[in-house]
Amino acid sequence: MTENAPSPPTGTGAAGRRLWLSVVADYDLDEHELCVLTEATRTVDLLDELDAAIRSEGAIVDSPQGRRANPAATEARQQRVVLARLLAALRMPVGEAGDEQANARPRRRGPRGVYGVRRVS
Repeated sequence: MTENAPSPPTGTGAAGRRLWLSVVADYDLDEHELCVLTEATRTVDLLDELDAAIRSEGAIVDSPQGRRANPAATEARQQRVVLARLLAALRMPVGEAGDEQANARPRRRGPRGVYGVRRVS
């Protein structure tokens, strides 16, 4: 971690702290990127709590409606999607260390899908 690297947010758990430190050790982030990283650390910590609940209660639980998926498992699935989107928003480079593109952040992309504006010829 560099000398001026920001500390993890107060209350960050072990998993969130590992994520925070691994990112700020290698990258200088702008303020808006630190906000995204803060939310990613909170999400990682929440996933740890949800995982602990699933391990103690099981993936299937009894409810008044009968046996069903543990609500913690459903929430964990949703939080994994959130985490993937937050990490993608940080635009961290991917690839091997020798790969020339591994040192550069991916280019920003415009909107995709139905949200993109298409030029009509």
